[in-house]
Amino acid sequence: MTKCQQCIVKQFNALRSLEKDDLIRISGCKTSKFIQKGETLFREGESINGIYCIKDGVCKLTKLSANGKDQIVKLVVRGDLLGQRSLVTDEKSNLTAIAVNEMEVCFIPKNEILHDLSRNASFSLDMLQDMAKELRIADNIIVDMAQKSVKQRLADLLMYLHSTFDVDENGYLSVILSREDYANLVGTATESAIRILSQFKKEDLISTTGKQIKVIDFEGLRRVE
Repeated sequence: MTKCQQCIVKQFNALRSLEKDDLIRISGCKTSKFIQKGETLFREGESINGIYCIKDGVCKLTKLSANGKDQIVKLVVRGDLLGQRSLVTDEKSNLTAIAVNEMEVCFIPKNEILHDLSRNASFSLDMLQDMAKELRIADNIIVDMAQKSVKQRLADLLMYLHSTFDVDENGYLSVILSREDYANLVGTATESAIRILSQFKKEDLISTTGKQIKVIDFEGLRRVE
């Protein structure tokens, strides 16, 4: 198990603001585990009682809609923290977290995080800034849903995935999502997402092999209307 003070992913989240002694303390009480693809970290309505630090892998956060369908709200990647909003507001989780691929996560108990929030102003500020960033992203998603076409949203998603995740030796995205996931992320029916992806492929904007996708023409995707 990697010690928190030696873990490289802390530079990507609010844990970077903690002193060495605090990281050593957290390292002594955290629990680390591997999560298999499709496994649930926590469910909507559950009390998390801490935060998860994503050491490796990707998970999707989903919200149960009124019609009983799970809507993907966000993809969470290496270095992200999960559960800080529920911790700060002392509320049950508003979302469900499901592993997209094999993950390694560290769970830090609630009382340890609250200890640092009450004593470390830099850590508290960084945590607030991270949550403010998430709110800004959520605002942008709402605007995009209202003003952009499904084709534009899917093109934006493909460019986002390419800029966020690694690609293999052949240029295909390392993160593999189902067509239903693509549809869910842009707020459309699976059939529509499949049709648009096929159109992108015919226009040589992307190439596919199985579930894998490779972005070929970024400028072409930016010009999608």
